[in-house]
Amino acid sequence: MPEGDSVHRLAARLRQVDGSLVVTGELRGGAAAGRALSGRRIVAHATHGKHLLTRFDDGTTLHTHMRMQGSWTVTATGRRLPPAVARQARVRLGLEDGRTVWGVDLPVVDLVDTADEHLVVGHLGPDLLHDDVDLDEAARRMTADPDAPVRSVLLDQRRVAGLGNLWANELGFVRGLHPDRPVGTVDVPALLTTARRMLRHSATVPEAYQVTTGVLRRGERHWVVGRAGRPCLRCGTAVRARDDVEVVGSPPRRVWWCPRCQPAY
Repeated sequence: MPEGDSVHRLAARLRQVDGSLVVTGELRGGAAAGRALSGRRIVAHATHGKHLLTRFDDGTTLHTHMRMQGSWTVTATGRRLPPAVARQARVRLGLEDGRTVWGVDLPVVDLVDTADEHLVVGHLGPDLLHDDVDLDEAARRMTADPDAPVRSVLLDQRRVAGLGNLWANELGFVRGLHPDRPVGTVDVPALLTTARRMLRHSATVPEAYQVTTGVLRRGERHWVVGRAGRPCLRCGTAVRARDDVEVVGSPPRRVWWCPRCQPAY
């Protein structure tokens, strides 16, 4: 699933079409499927956590979430998507200069009034990639249940928005936290400061995207993620892994940790 840094980078890429008039296009998914989008001008792309907000000049906002499978692409004048991909398009925005913006296989597509964006993202915690992020509020939300495992708290978008499974695992290693450690025993402000620094670096430095070790060699880009049974890059101890079900009915998420660098509490 794309994480906050992924969507932040996507929004930066889509800003190439900000200011463009939509001359043809429609929604092909969500409750408003079939709604024409022509006549609107794209004025901005914003994000909150893993959610993308495309704002138009008529006071409406297209709210989308990619979850595990969605994607966005822009085709040049005269270019088309492969038919199989085009059939999965849930958003089409044909622009005045001939380019087309496609939202492909998006599981969440909502058209709301811009003034009502809070209805689709208001339940989320503070976004660590926002310049005005309220870290005190994020810390308050994260410590509301002091017995909750720190990894589960990091993954709860209602507490802090934008951190997914990769970041929950890598942050645990960087801060020396066992994934099951109660969040009430953790220096949460320091954890949030580290999380913000790492997420922002990944979101804004081209070659650093989701590289947590600073090493670009294959197999060494992450401290623990994907390294089950392999030596820890710091101490040499074999990295452990397990599958956890965070939400009943959802697929299990992989947990990785180094038993020496992240000792049981």
